[in-house]
Amino acid sequence: QVQLVESGGGLVQAGGSLRLSCAASGRTSSTYAMAWFRQAPGKEREFVAGISWSEGNTHLADSVKGRFTISRDNAKNTVYLQMNSLKPEDTAVYYCNLDSDYGNNYWGQGTQVTVSS
Repeated sequence: QVQLVESGGGLVQAGGSLRLSCAASGRTSSTYAMAWFRQAPGKEREFVAGISWSEGNTHLADSVKGRFTISRDNAKNTVYLQMNSLKPEDTAVYYCNLDSDYGNNYWGQGTQVTVSS
């Protein structure tokens, strides 16, 4: 089993920045990739950014390219999402996700990000 704990959410004005963290614990030696998703009220959960655990290859949704950066610290089993130039449409609950080598998928509890105009 893997446990994911997100932190770093909050209220920020448009144009501001936040950094989200997601710490993984438990059976983390088989981590294949980690990612961030978000879900705004009344909308489906959508992919934001992902990173492969061994190579560090990243992939960003078009809506956040040039503004968000995903990174990881393998020693700390932590993935980060640096969010710059935030817009009101970035307001959502942000969820951390982990894919394991053996096919399991795990979610964190989510952290609220609110961007005021």
